[in-house]
Amino acid sequence: MDIRLAHGFEEVVSVENLLEAWREFLRGKRGKRDVQEFQLQLMDNILALNEDLVNGTYRHGGYHAFNIADPKPRNIHKASVRDRLLHHAIYRVLYPFFDRTFIADSFSCREGKGTHAALDRFRSFSRVVSKNNTRTCWVLKCDIRKFFASVDHKILMSILARSIPDERLLALLQEIIGSFSTTPGIGLPLGNLTSQLLVNIYMNEFDQFTKHKLKAKHYIRYADDFVFLSPDRAWLEAHIPLIATFLSERLHLTLHPEKLFIKTLASGFDFLGWVHFPDHRVLRTATKRRMFKRMRENPSPETLASYRGLLRHGNTYALASRLIDERGNERRLKNY
Repeated sequence: MDIRLAHGFEEVVSVENLLEAWREFLRGKRGKRDVQEFQLQLMDNILALNEDLVNGTYRHGGYHAFNIADPKPRNIHKASVRDRLLHHAIYRVLYPFFDRTFIADSFSCREGKGTHAALDRFRSFSRVVSKNNTRTCWVLKCDIRKFFASVDHKILMSILARSIPDERLLALLQEIIGSFSTTPGIGLPLGNLTSQLLVNIYMNEFDQFTKHKLKAKHYIRYADDFVFLSPDRAWLEAHIPLIATFLSERLHLTLHPEKLFIKTLASGFDFLGWVHFPDHRVLRTATKRRMFKRMRENPSPETLASYRGLLRHGNTYALASRLIDERGNERRLKNY
C-alpha cells in the first residue's frame, strides 16, 4: 500500500509557503533583472499568485529556451519568475515526502547525495563484489535515450495520484506538467526545479523494480545513468531484456543502445566523469581537457578552487600539480 501525502493544496499555495519559497528561490539570483522586477512589488505579486491559485484561475506561462554545453549540448527551458516561485513552493512540500520513498542508491538531485556520494558508493560496491580485488567485478552500464524528453505525462500523473489524495494539488501538478511537451503528452523541461523531483519520482518505479523484482544488491542510479555490479557476467546479460522490457512497458522509456555495455572494473570503467579501476580512479580524458580549456579561458581563483575541489575525489596528484605551482598560482596551460 502506498504511503499518502498528508499535506495538501492549501499548504502549498499559502502565502506563508510562497514567502518561504521566495527566500529559497532568491539565493544566487538577486542580480537577475527579472527577479529584481518581481521583487519591486513582491507582496503584491505573491498575493496575486495566491489569489489565482486559490480561485483556480492560475495558468502556467511559457518558457524561454536556450542551449548550454554541460558538457554535452542541452536545451534548457526557463519559466517566468512567477512560475518558478510556484515550483519552489511545490518542491518545499513534496520533496521531503517523496525523498523518504526513494532507495538509498539513487543519488541525483537529493540532499546529502550527489555525484561524489555516488562515486564513493560505486567504490564501496566494487570492493564488496570483487572481495577486495580478489575476483573479477563486472559492471553493466545503461543510459536512457532522451530521458527528460520521454517522460509520459499520463504515467507520471498516475504515479503521483497513488500518493497524493488531494485533487486540487493533483490538478495543479497537472497544470505544471502539461505546460511543456516535446510531443503531445510527453516530456519535461530541463530547467524546472519540479522536473528534478518528478523524474526521480518517475524513475523510483524502476529503482523499486531493481530491488524487489531483480533482487539487485549492487545498483546505483544517477539521473538516467545507472549501473549494476556483479561477479557474474551471465547474470548481468540475462537481466538486460528484463530491464529494457520494464522501462518500455511501464515507463515508456528506451535504453540507449550505444551507451549500454558490460566491462570488467579492471579494464577501467567510465562512470560519472571518472574512469574507475580496482584500487583507484582517474579523471575522464574529456573532462580533463575541458578543465584545462576553462582554466585557459577563465584562470580565476574561483575556477581554480572549484577544480582543485573536484580533483580531490580521485588519484590526481600529477594533474593537480599542473594547475598550480608551489605558490598557489595558476600554471601556464598554453602547451597542454
